[in-house]
Amino acid sequence: MKKIIYIVLATFLLLTTISCQKQKKEDIHNIEVTIEGMTCEIGCARLIQSKVYKLEGVTESKVDFEKKKGYFTYDKNKISSEEITTNINGIAGGDLYKVTDVKVIN
Repeated sequence: MKKIIYIVLATFLLLTTISCQKQKKEDIHNIEVTIEGMTCEIGCARLIQSKVYKLEGVTESKVDFEKKKGYFTYDKNKISSEEITTNINGIAGGDLYKVTDVKVIN
């Protein structure tokens, strides 16, 4: 009986260790992007902010219409800054908004 308990316990510990090793630690990054083409606060800035926030891996999204800037926090294991900028450039068919500069901030 003890042998079975030890085998079950050892198997549990082994599987737990393997599972923990497979999980990637979050790799959080912040970027500031310059966005051209916005003409209003609600229809443009809020639309971009909302669309980017819905992307998997993005944890914070803020767009400042007056400064023409977007500030985004994301997990690099799930999404890249390039994917974020490509998404912004593609909103509304890709004819309205253009990311012209990307800066990594901490």
